[in-house]
Amino acid sequence: MRPTPQIVVGVDGSAAGRRALHWAILEARRRGASVRAVIAWRWDIAERADTISSAEADEASRTISRERQSLPADLRDAVDFTTEVVEGRPAEVLVKAAQHADLLVLGSHGHSHRLQQVLGSVAEECVRNAVCPVVVLPPGFNDPSI
Repeated sequence: MRPTPQIVVGVDGSAAGRRALHWAILEARRRGASVRAVIAWRWDIAERADTISSAEADEASRTISRERQSLPADLRDAVDFTTEVVEGRPAEVLVKAAQHADLLVLGSHGHSHRLQQVLGSVAEECVRNAVCPVVVLPPGFNDPSI
């Protein structure tokens, strides 16, 4: 018997993370999969602009709970759902979390190409290094079913 498919979604409390979370839950319902929401944080947040602090990670975790509770009950309860807060570089944490997943879902913050060259991009690094398919939802993505 094949184990339940798993979708890992990177969240950080932002609008992009919320879009990714909603899409991942909808996709999990379609596939009969579970959802594992992963929040990455670092102590040395001055090092990179794509990193959140421990306090921001805690708030992101609370935001995920509120977001999930705001979903219609049939969607909210349709999938097994877990949240995990992990210390580390976001791309490394997400690639490792998705090592045995069927799909990794991320929301793009929509930084310019030039900014990505200077700061790096979590989404770009995940696309390059993940061993499963990666879905990156662009800014302004509006799925009518969300």
